[in-house]
Amino acid sequence: MQPIDFEIARRKMVDQQIRPWEVDDERVLDVIRRTPREDYVPPEHRNLACADMNLPLGHGQFMMAPKLEARLLQALGVGAKDKVLEVGTGSGYVTALLAGLAAHVYSVEIDADHAEQAKQRLRAHAIRNVTVEVGDAALGWPPHAPYDAILVTGSLPLLPPTLREQLAPGGRLVVIVGQAPTMEALLIERISQHNWRETSLLETVVAPLANAPEPSKFTF
Repeated sequence: MQPIDFEIARRKMVDQQIRPWEVDDERVLDVIRRTPREDYVPPEHRNLACADMNLPLGHGQFMMAPKLEARLLQALGVGAKDKVLEVGTGSGYVTALLAGLAAHVYSVEIDADHAEQAKQRLRAHAIRNVTVEVGDAALGWPPHAPYDAILVTGSLPLLPPTLREQLAPGGRLVVIVGQAPTMEALLIERISQHNWRETSLLETVVAPLANAPEPSKFTF
């Protein structure tokens, strides 16, 4: 079997999967082209790194399809001076993309094994503007708040108000809310101290965030 030229595969991934999904932000496209996705997937799935599919990471976690990662990143609108919170480090791939766009990324992962593996991958690529911490950030991560941008990489059945409250004025939160088969990606912008604007981005289905808050269940 002929070895895969991943540089060519990444270019095709951008041109054939990501651009057709209404992603045209050149900063986002450039960081995706430059970041070796194949180094962040489990070794047994390396040859599928640029495929249009979710990839299992173990412990019930998945990498999102590349086009969805790109669409969410574009919506987040990360600036070069931004402080970013990523809820759910996973493989560290989206963390690396965020690091290529932002001033600093705080990434919180509930699974200690995934966190350590992500640290090793980021270190191997000399990515230094990331702090990976182990913990449950489903309700946010107060130690470094407020944030200019927050990205939640797993779905939430409902949106806890604490997440949007940790945005700085002008900050953006991108999150997938709902339960299968009905989930919606949302962009939430903090307009002022007590006002937010919500925009629906698209309908999708992704694996739930570990330990995500569940809706109240009433019994009669």
